Amino acid sequence: MTQDMLLGNEEPSKSKETFLEKFCVLAKSAEGVALLDVIRQALEAPNVFVFGELLAEPSVSQLKDGPNVKHFETLNLFAYGTYKEFRAQPEKYIELSPAMQKKLQHLTIVSLAIKAKSIPYDLLLSELEIDNVRHLEDIIIEAIYADIIHGKLFQNTRILEVEYAQGRDIPPGYTGQIVETLQAWVNSCDSVSNCIEMQIKYANAEKSKRLLNKERVEQDLINLKKVLKSQTSDSDESMQIDTHGPGTSGGLGQSELRKKPSKLRNPRSAAVGLKFSK
Repeated sequence: MTQDMLLGNEEPSKSKETFLEKFCVLAKSAEGVALLDVIRQALEAPNVFVFGELLAEPSVSQLKDGPNVKHFETLNLFAYGTYKEFRAQPEKYIELSPAMQKKLQHLTIVSLAIKAKSIPYDLLLSELEIDNVRHLEDIIIEAIYADIIHGKLFQNTRILEVEYAQGRDIPPGYTGQIVETLQAWVNSCDSVSNCIEMQIKYANAEKSKRLLNKERVEQDLINLKKVLKSQTSDSDESMQIDTHGPGTSGGLGQSELRKKPSKLRNPRSAAVGLKFSK
């Protein structure tokens, strides 16, 4: 046996209620000893793990007020009870065969698996009244092969990790508690939904603010570019006015400066034709 055992990975292939149907059919017409025999057969049947429909049969319900009340109580125990309840008051029930006791232990494991997904070996040993770990693991493996639970056995940490557990019969009067639990779950879902809606509204509002801020920043950038462009244009025009300004105020412009040297060029040439006489 490995340290960590993974068992029962496949999904349940067939509903256990279908195996109970034939016993319900037999109970409809059975009376007296025949009816008691049908109940015993159902309790020992390897594939029957729910008993609510059989308990609901009129012929079976009548047993609770008669001399065969132990058969009714035993059937009721297998539907809703645990192995520890049987050990606490064995005189209240019929004598259980080894197959019946083992099935009740399997059903007890199912009850524990429904309440918790991680079950310590110590709790299982106590509830099943077993003092041998190897025996406990054998019973757990049998329950897994019976397809009523799936899970892993961790021998190092002495824990049964449950991945799936078949449901058991719902006790009379327990429907109200189920309704309350479901209503509490619905209320919790509504609260979460309202919180999510508020968060969505807040996120949308923040998104709108950021979009508006982005548009404002982009518009400010556009305006700033326009101002800078306008200032650059004004500066260029000012420079051109300063360059042409002196030519119009009586000074010498660049063109005049170029022409003036030509008028003053070679002053000696004007005196070449002059003759001096004494």
